[in-house]
Amino acid sequence: MYFFKFDFTNYCGKIFALCFSMNFRLTYKILSAFVAILTAMSVASAQSRFGNIVELDKTVHDFGDVLTTDGPLSCHFTVTNISAKPVNILTVVSSCGCTDVTWTKEPIPAGGTGTISATYQNEDGPFPFDKTLTVYFAEYKQPVILRLRGVVNYKPLPVKEAYKIKRGDLGFKEDEIKGGNMSQGQQKSGEFMVANIGSKPIKVTFKDTSKNLKISVFPTTIPAGETAKVSYTIDADRSLWGKNYYWFTPVVDGRAFDKMGIWAVTKEDFTDWSREQRANGSNVLFKSNSFEFKPMAAGKTIEAVYDLSNVGKSDLIIYKVDTDNPKAVPVGDPPVLKPGQGGKLRVNLDTKGMPKGEVLVIVSLTTNSPLRPLVNLFITGFIQ
Repeated sequence: MYFFKFDFTNYCGKIFALCFSMNFRLTYKILSAFVAILTAMSVASAQSRFGNIVELDKTVHDFGDVLTTDGPLSCHFTVTNISAKPVNILTVVSSCGCTDVTWTKEPIPAGGTGTISATYQNEDGPFPFDKTLTVYFAEYKQPVILRLRGVVNYKPLPVKEAYKIKRGDLGFKEDEIKGGNMSQGQQKSGEFMVANIGSKPIKVTFKDTSKNLKISVFPTTIPAGETAKVSYTIDADRSLWGKNYYWFTPVVDGRAFDKMGIWAVTKEDFTDWSREQRANGSNVLFKSNSFEFKPMAAGKTIEAVYDLSNVGKSDLIIYKVDTDNPKAVPVGDPPVLKPGQGGKLRVNLDTKGMPKGEVLVIVSLTTNSPLRPLVNLFITGFIQ
């Protein structure tokens, strides 16, 4: 059985028949080019908007499952200038020397497009990889983070082994998709791979999606044993702060399966604030960012209390309190503090049923402080 790292579509029968009669290298080149054209024509492509300055066709490129013998892996991100003035890409910084990057050096005119191209050398062996590109625009005050992901294998993995989360004959690699961070006023886009783990073609659609989520799959009909790419876009919403799940229901051959979620963390956008506005904003200070409880047997509820104060020049608002453990629950509404005012933040941790050993719970705050829009606190201790 051949192993391909590109998508198949049921609309391409004649092209595929021709390709399968050729050698692998020529097949790869023809199909890669053909699928690239179809993907560009797809109306379901995801977009990520950053303020009213630029829009990217995606912020995550997922190569899916690839081989050590595939050599360097390349992808492109398209930057569209949605402002009324030229936009300049100052620089793009790669997270490691294993990823080379080039970008459009000349100013991108209003309504025009530029390109960021990246090549992962694929020399690190059979491991998952997740590389970042940090993009700096002259006209946008925050860096934009792009990601390159994939899984490198020595030999092709059967789709049933690589895609173990099942929704009928549709396989996912994870039971929840990590969307990452976004700011108000932005759109967050990404992509991930799915697979047909059955023995016959399946048609895939999605329904019951959250109102801020757009999601699509290409191709919609997936041949047996092959993969498809899911693209999504999340719109920021000022009623949704911190970590939120955006749900969708996979439908396979007309049958709906259990819903799945993409999570993203939404924070305030301070990119248009002047230096004076930032200096006059709120600023949160904690006496200690960690609450430690004494060694104890499981069964009690612990109240973690954090003393905080607003050392800024405007009211401090904590939009949202999240925890990474469902047994840790914030108590009441977080305080709104005037400049110079102090207060307390409380989180209850129910230790009933918790396993023995060290405990570490992360409590994440989303605030209106331009200096600390996201704050992490900790609950630590030991269950005997």
